[in-house]
Amino acid sequence: MPSENPGYLSKLPGLAYVGLVLTPLFWAGNAVVARGTVDAIPPLSMAFWRWVIALAILLPFGLPGIWRHRQIIRQRLGSMLALATFSVGAFNSLLYLAASTTTATNIALINATIPIFVALMSWLLLGDRTRPIQALGIALAVTGIVTVVARGDLAVLTGLQAQPGDLIMVAAVFSWGLFSVLLRRQAVPLPALTFLTTQILLGVLVILPFYLTDLLAFSGGFELSGATLAPLLYFAIFPGILAYAFWNHGVHAIGPSRAAIFMYLTPVFASILAGIFLGETLGRFHVIGGLLILSGLILATRAGRSALADRKPG
Repeated sequence: MPSENPGYLSKLPGLAYVGLVLTPLFWAGNAVVARGTVDAIPPLSMAFWRWVIALAILLPFGLPGIWRHRQIIRQRLGSMLALATFSVGAFNSLLYLAASTTTATNIALINATIPIFVALMSWLLLGDRTRPIQALGIALAVTGIVTVVARGDLAVLTGLQAQPGDLIMVAAVFSWGLFSVLLRRQAVPLPALTFLTTQILLGVLVILPFYLTDLLAFSGGFELSGATLAPLLYFAIFPGILAYAFWNHGVHAIGPSRAAIFMYLTPVFASILAGIFLGETLGRFHVIGGLLILSGLILATRAGRSALADRKPG
């Protein structure tokens, strides 16, 4: 369970590497499980109940910190609400919506470009200097995204025939890029557990009206059973709470630039899991697009800028 004071974990750096391998595995599983269950659980229900369960688990541990730091939270409520909207509220909701019409492999490949979007948004909105090698990396990664979205066929783009889910996933990583920029511009001085618990609480409130609208007017919700509860528990515990804790421990223990390298494992794990559990196969455009994205990520993160290693969702 996350702690207000992670110092004790810094004495166990070996655990950082285990956690940093498990983290992309959990993120990959998020895409695969979402794709496999989206017909049984509507996307907005998936996002809402994932965070409600995560909040129920964290609240007993995070509530004392929220009470102790209530003055800061009250003063920064506007900033925290904006951060929660783009991260907890929008990112996973869009990811689960994307799972309705695209593959888990595509989701993971596009999701892997988050560092590129963070760098791009930091350059556009914060004026961060971008080295030529980083600019080349961004260009290669964007080309890789276009290759995946177009499925290797330019006519898909010119004929506006791209899968809606691919475009929704691009919007998701764009949302996380905005969150990362806002997180740097409007940093909130809170301990990690207090910040996470507050963000999830606010994010649930952001999702609630959209969930209720979908429940009452569109999807009608889902039937609660072992088959639907299990994926919700997975979403809340593994790509949610544990991945967050492992990622932040890894960044603290070995540094952001080295931790960022482990993000490259996400599409690898996703393609393996999707092949095993969903029967998805890799096309040539996956290989070409994936290599372009991987090359772009390597070049763009060579400078080891901390902006490229902002907290990563799953």
